[in-house]
Amino acid sequence: MKVKIDARGKQCPLPVIEARKAVMSLHQQGEVEILVDNEIAVQNISKMASSQKLDFHSEKISTDQYQVVIVVKKSDGILKDRFNEDENKTKEQETGSQESCLADQRREGMVVVLSSNQMGSGEEALGKLLMKGYIFALTQQDVLPQTILLYNSGAYLSVEGSESLEDLKSLEAQGVEILTCGTCLNHYQIADQLAAGEVTNMYVIAQKMAEADKLIRP
Repeated sequence: MKVKIDARGKQCPLPVIEARKAVMSLHQQGEVEILVDNEIAVQNISKMASSQKLDFHSEKISTDQYQVVIVVKKSDGILKDRFNEDENKTKEQETGSQESCLADQRREGMVVVLSSNQMGSGEEALGKLLMKGYIFALTQQDVLPQTILLYNSGAYLSVEGSESLEDLKSLEAQGVEILTCGTCLNHYQIADQLAAGEVTNMYVIAQKMAEADKLIRP
């Protein structure tokens, strides 16, 4: 029996949850073929299969398409019983918790400072486009920062309506600490629109910057 799942476009942890349910539906033996559109989803599904001692392999089909195949054999026994051992953990995932959703790729002591919603000086539209591209590029790095600090107009990046909001949420899901200056949020009257990370103060910002081993200011 072969089960095919198209999880492209679905946010973590849905690809893992759907793959897990499909594996459980194979009472004897068979394969589960999952299509996803990012490497993080491949890592998560592979980790799930590995934790259950199941054979699997993955393949990059195109720039934004990956295939993971999980093989279930008769010798794997009753998978439902084995999966039920971590039932509580799965329930947390299904209600939206992403605590263990992604592999930890952070570098301790690396702090990124975003003091503006623009990158560089010059034309405003270009500066905003560059900053959007920079934050997206951060999500694609093999090594992620431990903390991202946002202040002054950088506060606009972590609120509702920001074009970088989903990228910041992705980084937050991977454990990156997202801290936005509360004074700045209040100044721009957007405190009630914060949608990624937490509010912080200048004391914490100064402390994070002083203790950083690597400080990045794009």
